[in-house]
Amino acid sequence: MRLWIALILLTAAPVAAEELADGRSGLAVPRFVSIKPSKAYLRTGPGDQYPIAWEYVRAGLPVEVIKEWGIWRQLRDSDGTIGWMNKNLLTGERHAIVTRNIRTLYEGPDLQARPVWRIEPGAIVSVTLCEAAWCRITRDGKGGYIPRNQLWGVYPTESIAD
Repeated sequence: MRLWIALILLTAAPVAAEELADGRSGLAVPRFVSIKPSKAYLRTGPGDQYPIAWEYVRAGLPVEVIKEWGIWRQLRDSDGTIGWMNKNLLTGERHAIVTRNIRTLYEGPDLQARPVWRIEPGAIVSVTLCEAAWCRITRDGKGGYIPRNQLWGVYPTESIAD
């Protein structure tokens, strides 16, 4: 009887390992991505059988991938909430959240550049470029430069090109 159990376990192990390897993206972990649909569930574990922990209702919301398991990605949001989401609900398009206070956007990547508009905290923006200490962002057809430390959704030394 023990022999049969051992054989079953040994033959099942390679299948499980292949499923894990096949679903991994090969991309860096951690990394930032965005939620694709306007409604997406964050689950307590990597599978549809796990309870829904949170429902997101904003397309473009940036989240951080902190682990991959098959087709599931463990995510952290800007509030620190951690859970799992199917990779098909995520996109590599870069978005960020404006942090803390009303922020000024500039015509160029310099505090001496002409201010072009102001944006409220919590606004979700598209990130089109990040170099050195600055990122170029757009929202509702308007664009400008903002210091990267005023955004959640980009790493301190990450380079993003359009």
